[in-house]
Amino acid sequence: MLEDESEEVSAYGRRVGERLRSIRRQKRLSLQDVEATSGQEFKASVLGAYERGERAISVPRLERLAHFYNVPVDQLLPRATTVGITPGTVDLTEQTGRAGVTLDLTQLDAVSGAEGEMLGRYLGMIQVQRQDFNGRVLTVRQDDLRALACILGVDFDRAIDRLTDLGLTYNIARNG
Repeated sequence: MLEDESEEVSAYGRRVGERLRSIRRQKRLSLQDVEATSGQEFKASVLGAYERGERAISVPRLERLAHFYNVPVDQLLPRATTVGITPGTVDLTEQTGRAGVTLDLTQLDAVSGAEGEMLGRYLGMIQVQRQDFNGRVLTVRQDDLRALACILGVDFDRAIDRLTDLGLTYNIARNG
């Protein structure tokens, strides 16, 4: 292998490692947590070597790790270019009277039927787009809220109330 190719492979390995570490941290897991929870399938020392780019991860192992983290496999790989949506909150105060809407994703399973399925798919798409896999909460933006209103079959002005009725709005006093 040429020296330039070797440097490129090494740089890509480090970027893969950074993505692995980022996803693990979003899941709020330590290396030891992953080892224990995975039944020692992923040893802390080996996972640490992957994350530092010191060791290459095989495709089947990458797939198992994605399954363990409950994320799509492609989310463990770095993007070719840095194109991304920075997670954050758009100020919805002007239109809704509230300063952003944070949803409690842990309550999504309680929403049954087609409504729950469509909400789950849409919110999952937002997570992939933002590369936000903490799995607990998700802050929606104005455009997201418009789409959610359509999914819920309510006017934009009623979307937050409907999400609250479904138990999906994150309540800091209850959860924090």
